Amino acid sequence: MARDSKRSDPSDAGAVGRLQPKASDLTLHQLRIFWAVAHSETLTRAAKQLGLAQPSLSQQLGKLEANVGTLLFHRRSNEMELTEAGHFLLPKVEQVLRNIAEVEDGLAQFRGGDRMTLRIAGINSVLRVLMPEVITLMQERYPGVDFDLQESAPAEILDMLYSRRVNLGLLATNSVAQASVGLVQIPLVDDPYVLAVPENMVLDGVVDPQIELPPEQLAVLNRSIQFIFGSQQAQRVADWYDSVLPQPRIIAKCRSYDTAIGLVRAGAGVCLAPGLTALQQPDRAESLRLYRVQAPERKIAALIPSQYRYAEPYKGLLDILQSISNRHAIPGLLETPPFLMRAQTANL
Repeated sequence: MARDSKRSDPSDAGAVGRLQPKASDLTLHQLRIFWAVAHSETLTRAAKQLGLAQPSLSQQLGKLEANVGTLLFHRRSNEMELTEAGHFLLPKVEQVLRNIAEVEDGLAQFRGGDRMTLRIAGINSVLRVLMPEVITLMQERYPGVDFDLQESAPAEILDMLYSRRVNLGLLATNSVAQASVGLVQIPLVDDPYVLAVPENMVLDGVVDPQIELPPEQLAVLNRSIQFIFGSQQAQRVADWYDSVLPQPRIIAKCRSYDTAIGLVRAGAGVCLAPGLTALQQPDRAESLRLYRVQAPERKIAALIPSQYRYAEPYKGLLDILQSISNRHAIPGLLETPPFLMRAQTANL
C-alpha cells in the first residue's frame, strides 16, 4: 500500500461518517489515481507513474472519496491502507480500466486513415538487438502500425507500463521485483554473461593467468571496468572480480554498457557484461573476445498489460518477438577459461 509522506490528522478517526456523497459522477481520472495509490509503495511513486504533482494527486483522491461518500484509505502515521470500502472498490476499478483499454484498442482499428502507434520501452541491448528485425516483420504484417521506442532502465519501464505511457516493456526480469497485478510476463531469451576482453588477449585454456599471460596482458586483465545500476549489484560484480582475477583493481565505473564495452575495445581493461550488450557493439568480432562465465543468465522477457495479451496487433508483436528470440544466438562465444571456473555464481 502507498505510504503517505505526511502524518495524518488524528481527527481522521470517525471521518467516514462526516463524508457526504455528492451528486457529481466518478471520473476515469479519479479511478486511475485510486488504482495507482493502491498499488504503489509511496504517494510520490504513484504521482510519478501518473505524471501528477503529489498535491494534485491527494486532491483528486479526496474528491473521489467525497464522491463515493466514504473513506477509501485509512491514514495512519505515514501509511495509507485500504479501508473495507477500498478493498471492495479495487477489483471493480481494475475491471473498468481493463474495459476502457479494450475499447480504446478496439476503436483504434476503425480509425480510417489513422496509423496505430505501438509504444515500447526497453533496455538498450534488447531494443538494439531484437527490434530491427521485429519492426521489419511487423511492417510486412501490419503496414498501418508504427513504433515509438524508448530506451529506459527497468524501474522506469515498470512505471511507464503502470501509468499506460507504453504498451510493452522489454527487460531482464531478474533486475526488477516480480511483476504486479495486471501485467503478463512473456519469456523471450536467456542472455548469458560474458567476460569481454580486448581482441589480442587470448585466454583459451588459461589455468593461471599470473604464469601464462605476458605481463602487459596480465595488467590489462586485472583492470576491471564495472557497469553499475545499484549498490547490491555493484557489490556482487566486485565480488565476482575478486574471486577470479589475480589482483583486480577497479579503473572505471560506468552507467552504460556502451561506455564499458568501448573502454574494453580500447584496451583499458576487461568487463563482465551480458552477451547482448556486447553483441550490439559495432565491429564487435574485430575488437573483442567474449568468454562465457559461470553466472546465471539474464532472463529477458516482454511485460504487457493483460488486456493487450490477445488483442491485435499486440498478439502479433509478441508472436514475432518470441519467434525471433527462439532462434536467437550470440555468435562467437568462447568457452570458459579454467581460471574463471572458480567464480562465485551469485545472481548478477
